[in-house]
Amino acid sequence: MKSSIGHVGTGILARPAAPQVRSRMHLSGVRILVGRARHQASTLSSGLQKLGAQVIEIPFIEIRKPHSYQPLDSALKNIHDYDWLVLTSVNGVEAMWQRVKKLNLTNKHLQHLKITAIGPATKQAIEKRGLKVNIVPDEYVAESVVRSLRNKVKGKRVLLARAKVARDVIPRELRKLGAKVNVVEAYETVIPQSSGARLRAVLEDPKRRPDVICFTSSSTVRNFVTLLETGTRGRRNSRHTGMLDGIQFASIGPVTSATLREFGLLVDIEAREYTIPGLIQAIVSSR
Repeated sequence: MKSSIGHVGTGILARPAAPQVRSRMHLSGVRILVGRARHQASTLSSGLQKLGAQVIEIPFIEIRKPHSYQPLDSALKNIHDYDWLVLTSVNGVEAMWQRVKKLNLTNKHLQHLKITAIGPATKQAIEKRGLKVNIVPDEYVAESVVRSLRNKVKGKRVLLARAKVARDVIPRELRKLGAKVNVVEAYETVIPQSSGARLRAVLEDPKRRPDVICFTSSSTVRNFVTLLETGTRGRRNSRHTGMLDGIQFASIGPVTSATLREFGLLVDIEAREYTIPGLIQAIVSSR
């Protein structure tokens, strides 16, 4: 993730430390709309507020339990059969460990696994649960996950726990490399219907209208467009409805940027490192 939820959802270079945003009030007076899921907005919002931004939080995405945990539970009950575990979001980590606890499993049942995390936030979430992460790709996107596992997964069984709707790059390409991949739904993302009226009210109010809107995954882009009720007919001209004129769009990375362009929306700001700190730094650099 460098483009995340799933977003796969979610920085360009993982090895250098995440960009350090300077402490001065670089974003003083700038109104920024954060569209992350409600329980995840605080990290981005607080980082922007520390730099003086006026943050508006309207979730474009909501995380929910899947319709059934049966596939995930079945995989966890047979976790000894797997060689690799691939997790592509913090949401996936949280959902999986809820089921681990529910099934009375412990870390001893998982210690044999080699684990790949798509980015530093996902890695941190796994390590907080007491397990070692073997691989974090150089770029926090699905394609880089595949590159990092090349020559490592032939003949191996791989468990990929992710959102219900996600890009198929990882399972498709790992299978081409000879892996036996089981994709299980750990959670699903939906559109928070209450956000539609709030979003339109903010965009139509000159005193509250944002200067920048942040997008942290392709799902947030799609849901944003849906919340505006533009639908497919508005793809070509949604940027020019008047409601969005003059607003900059900030993307966490190239996958999210590609989705913005699919809907006819310009990418004014793109993070060089596909993380929340990277997104904040990109917004600062754009001012």
